Amino acid sequence: MLKEFKEFALRGNVLDMAIGIILGASFGKIATSLVNDLLMPPLGLLLGQMNFSNLFFNLSGRDFSTLAEAQAAGAPTLNYGLFLNTVVDFLLVAFAVFLLVRQVNRFRRQQAPPPAPAARDCPFCLMSVPLRAARCGHCTSELKAV
Repeated sequence: MLKEFKEFALRGNVLDMAIGIILGASFGKIATSLVNDLLMPPLGLLLGQMNFSNLFFNLSGRDFSTLAEAQAAGAPTLNYGLFLNTVVDFLLVAFAVFLLVRQVNRFRRQQAPPPAPAARDCPFCLMSVPLRAARCGHCTSELKAV
């Protein structure tokens, strides 16, 4: 049973998935830091330090000036401000991830030149033959040197 578990745990796709989860968690931290540390300060300055977290509907009928007061009193509330903050955070994280992936894809395109073709088509039978072949292996036609 231990041998079977070892085979299962060390299978390529299980290891790939584990590595993907670990890197995904780290990438999530990078995206969150990008949003919180780089995008939110200018956005907050632009919007005049707007904070939705204190917006709520009080369902108890009593009057509370802040959400913290209502929660401390145990009053039922609909915290739509916290929901709006979560939606804005999600949109900013999604945008930050988009920017990061876009930049990574741009670097990949610049670094990877297209591979040289290893074969060509015979002009007579249209079968694939090696580039340096002098005769087609299929129809034995003589080919021009490349």
